[in-house]
Amino acid sequence: MGGTLRLVLGDQLSTTLSALRGGDTANDTVLMAEVAEEASYVPHHKKKLAFVFAAMRHHAAVLSGHGWRVIYHALDDDEPASSLTDALNRAIRSVQPQRIVVTEPGEWRVLEMMRDWRETLDIPLDIRADDRFIASHADFAAWAKDGRKTLRMEYFYREMRKRTGYLMEGEEPVGGAWNHDASNRKPLPADLSIPQRPQFPANATTRVVIAMVAERFAGNFGSLGGFDHPVTRDDAVTYLDWFIENALPLFGDYQDAMREGEPLLFHSHLSALINIGLLDPRECCERAIAAFDRNLAPVNAVEGFVRQIIGWREFIRGVYWLKMPGYGEENALDARRPLPDFFWTAETPMACMAAAIRQTRDHAYAHHIQRLMVIGNFALLAGLDPRAVQRWFLLVYHDAYEWAEMPNVVGMALYADGGLFASKPYAASGAYIDRMSDHCRGCRYDVKEKTGANACPFNTLYWDFIARNRKRLSGNPRMGVVYKSLDRMDTGRVEQMRADAARFLDQLSNS
Repeated sequence: MGGTLRLVLGDQLSTTLSALRGGDTANDTVLMAEVAEEASYVPHHKKKLAFVFAAMRHHAAVLSGHGWRVIYHALDDDEPASSLTDALNRAIRSVQPQRIVVTEPGEWRVLEMMRDWRETLDIPLDIRADDRFIASHADFAAWAKDGRKTLRMEYFYREMRKRTGYLMEGEEPVGGAWNHDASNRKPLPADLSIPQRPQFPANATTRVVIAMVAERFAGNFGSLGGFDHPVTRDDAVTYLDWFIENALPLFGDYQDAMREGEPLLFHSHLSALINIGLLDPRECCERAIAAFDRNLAPVNAVEGFVRQIIGWREFIRGVYWLKMPGYGEENALDARRPLPDFFWTAETPMACMAAAIRQTRDHAYAHHIQRLMVIGNFALLAGLDPRAVQRWFLLVYHDAYEWAEMPNVVGMALYADGGLFASKPYAASGAYIDRMSDHCRGCRYDVKEKTGANACPFNTLYWDFIARNRKRLSGNPRMGVVYKSLDRMDTGRVEQMRADAARFLDQLSNS
């Protein structure tokens, strides 16, 4: 057949993808493939697999409807492709293309695979930039090298605001401040009702995928029950519309809050749809800004939402590509403890951890405070091995890809890179969780207690973490107040807290 063979990966489900741009539907072929190698390099959450495969199959149908000739390898084919390389070689034999075009992948290992293709294939291979992101790799590298000893998202974010013009009045930010995070830390009032979200029942295509995942990945973490994720572009836009109208107005105020039994609150729940390509990050920002312009959402909500997308999302991706390969091996605090069993079972008397992990198991989702200040905070304080924590985060969340997961775990949650971009460890005692949630009310532990069998483990672990990392952290200017507080404490009290922490950690190791 000839023409160009255009590869579309499972997280590139956009009809405007750079690999498709300039294509000739009469002569070119699109290749998509569900492959065992990508599905099992970590044992992904069942709902994540179902979400990705269902979205891929629906997207292939969209491309066919737009006139593309599509070769699609499904895992439940009689002879499924074992890897992307296998799928590519089969397509080359079938199509005999004159060239191959791909959009750069989001993960280093896949880019290395593509570079190998370029070396071994006799056909020209064009690896195009993924311009769904605003900052290119070169853009971020240039910013990072501009006389900076450390990388701070806030300053990168300001550059992104200026580049996009989002929430700007000339050279100044709308509302007079770049960052409204101080207004976004309110605990959730007990009587505040949570908006009812739209449902997206599985259609025939998705039901086939769910059955396939249930059979082939029966031993993987997580539940498939109640699967109702949007898996098409139309449904993704419907979900975005719903968020802008119903949840965005209060998203800012309560984005750090937690409530037992309410996994979504006012969060957008759009990250997986953006990361897979069904929504464009720019359209999400522009829809939110349009709501602000019409006085339908306050500046703290809209700025916070925009910051998550053009600030953190772009920044984290930039850090990943700047520091790979090798970034995942960082372990500045020499943390070596294996993951406790309750990371898989959710069986722990710590109410906040049980809720966050149970929610992760059931929904393949937890919002950013649950990930950072509950699960991540516990992993930091307990000294869990960064590589084990990275693997867990990568496999349990349906929006997790290595470029997004690794820097958030290594740099933000665990401070394993020694402070490349976090100005201090995000360590907190139980008081933070008590302030931002209702978990402590029904917990077997007492968040007010600092020592003894009933003391909240976050309290004893916090001071043990501070004490055991004194040599590594006491020189950090932002930790000075903490170490002054430690030094003012009664020595016997500190020893008791550390002994309680040691007993708790020993129980983890023996569980």
